[in-house]
Amino acid sequence: MKSLFSKEKWQYLFYTVSHPSDGYYWIRHQERGSVAIALLLVILYGISFSMNRLLASFVVNDIEPRTVNSVAELAGVLIFFIILCVGNWSVTCLMDGEGRMKDIVVAIGYALLPMIVTTLLATFVSQFVAENEEAFYTILMGLGMAYSVIMMLIGIMQVHNYTLGKTLITLFLTLLAVLIIIFLGLLVAHFITQVFGFFKSLYTELIFRF
Repeated sequence: MKSLFSKEKWQYLFYTVSHPSDGYYWIRHQERGSVAIALLLVILYGISFSMNRLLASFVVNDIEPRTVNSVAELAGVLIFFIILCVGNWSVTCLMDGEGRMKDIVVAIGYALLPMIVTTLLATFVSQFVAENEEAFYTILMGLGMAYSVIMMLIGIMQVHNYTLGKTLITLFLTLLAVLIIIFLGLLVAHFITQVFGFFKSLYTELIFRF
């Protein structure tokens, strides 16, 4: 566990953020990435997302804090991250991708760091933003999202050894795979609920009869 969170792993995370192309290449070919750090970044993004919804100034945030369920939102971020990784892995397996599941996890997880930093920074800046100055907040959030998307694009391209065009096609198919997985998950959950309801009603009927 210590080696997974070693100083070198953290240093390489920041190197990857500043040099995405080289960083992701060596993550794939020299095992320099850390799945543990990638998962920690996913958790930190879930926390920063909830903090933004809870603490951002009313000038830029009209969400009622009492409606925010931080635990549910964190679980949602983790589940979506897992589905995204599985979706990309399933698509790239059919398209001769060279990346393993751990490479995909690292590629997407590391790409969240800019969004984590800018979300926290934007939340702080929002406390000092007056009306009609929301642009500062929006620019910060937009920059973080844009850089994360660029990092994710480069990461997928490098770990699978794809061209830019093939990477874009893969990401589009990944989104379709994510939608299919979510649909099947909801279908299974509905089926399980129906089966549970049937046995519950059957049990209740037997209790009242005997």
